[in-house]
Amino acid sequence: MKVYTKTGDKGTTALFGGTRVPKHHIRIDSYGTVDELNSHIGLIRDQKINQQYKDILILIQNKLFTVGAVLATDPEKLILKNGKERLNINKISAEDIELLEREMDAMNEALPPMTHFVLPGGHQTVSFCHVARCVCRRAERLASALNELEPFLPEALIYLNRLSDYLFVLARKLSHDLQADEVKWIPEKH
Repeated sequence: MKVYTKTGDKGTTALFGGTRVPKHHIRIDSYGTVDELNSHIGLIRDQKINQQYKDILILIQNKLFTVGAVLATDPEKLILKNGKERLNINKISAEDIELLEREMDAMNEALPPMTHFVLPGGHQTVSFCHVARCVCRRAERLASALNELEPFLPEALIYLNRLSDYLFVLARKLSHDLQADEVKWIPEKH
């Protein structure tokens, strides 16, 4: 199978279901940003971190492919002529969201309470988490805008929201584990 098809040479691409849209369509931007996020999470997973974190990150990467598939599906072609769903995969569920919440709660138990905003950085691995968190927030903003125009599975949007929180807590936990400095943001006073 060839990677290139030449069907996008004029600036359009096909959604799941065959509908062609411009490559700058918000739906493409949304799932493209989820794909970018997935790559950043792969970068975190490639670091020397606890295997449990790596295992959770692999689960997250798989769920992000699901989110991407949801976003890449033309809402007018969700249901096939035979009445079945076009996207015949497990969708994002409340359990997927709860897993992120449980992981955050467990990591938070080992961390001092937050009293200030934290400047991103302190260690390369921590910085990768902060970059992924920012990309996740962008994916969430784009998905939210898309959802206003063409609503999709609500759990997919919730998952992106919770995932950005998870990545922030993971950054803090890795700072703790790696004994990196967590620099507080203290605004200058007049």
